Amino acid sequence: MKIGFIGSGNMGNAMMRGIIASGKITENEIMASDAMAGALTAVEKDLGILTSMDNKIVASFADVVFLAVKPQYYRDVIEEIRDVISLDKIVVAIAPGKTLDWLEGVFDKPVKIIRTMPNTPAMVREGMIGMCPNAHVSKEEIALVRDVCSGFGSTEIVSENLMDVVAAVSGSSPAYVFMFIEAMADAAVAEGMSRPQAYKFAAQAVLGSAKMVLETGKHPGELKDMVCSPGGTTIEAVRVLEEKGLRSAVFEAVKACVSKSRGI
Repeated sequence: MKIGFIGSGNMGNAMMRGIIASGKITENEIMASDAMAGALTAVEKDLGILTSMDNKIVASFADVVFLAVKPQYYRDVIEEIRDVISLDKIVVAIAPGKTLDWLEGVFDKPVKIIRTMPNTPAMVREGMIGMCPNAHVSKEEIALVRDVCSGFGSTEIVSENLMDVVAAVSGSSPAYVFMFIEAMADAAVAEGMSRPQAYKFAAQAVLGSAKMVLETGKHPGELKDMVCSPGGTTIEAVRVLEEKGLRSAVFEAVKACVSKSRGI
């Protein structure tokens, strides 16, 4: 199977890197294009994949074509490649706000499309990818694309009305988590810890806590209660977080992100 990436920026690069590292697809089975020649030269040297400045060549080459460009360039790119996208190819779109109806309308013909929302932890093969296929994609083809994407993260099939929620709770949320880690580390530095140690302690705590949620199946509130001893230090910290509105701030941030995604 041959994979094409139109766009080789941060997200496309992360996805290609994960796919190659997984061993599912070899370097000579991946071709990427990019509007910036320098970026394309760098990715060719770094990953050893095939490259072209011509999006049509990439689309012709690939069985599965990832559209990894920014949302504002989608129409131009689709109009450029649609004549070489046949019904046996699968198009994977990663842009927020671009619905299946909109994508199908720009292609202006029957095309197999899977709308997705990955996130940047794909760079370390710990991404989370929401997927929504159109009616032309078979169950076997969905399984094939999920297998490819498992090289850089976990996948979940969701209904299209939830894709903007996926963008907020997964696609954008690494930024929220990075802010949380940075804030904890800053506080530790203020109390005398070196910054490298502070980042390591804070980041590992987040990593381990997330793993506990995923692997134990316990409710996050139950896991929180396990850490909070009566009259102890943790419940005092939790009291301050509640007082300062941590839950409300996160809740409102996610809702704002969903609203913005729906309006794109």
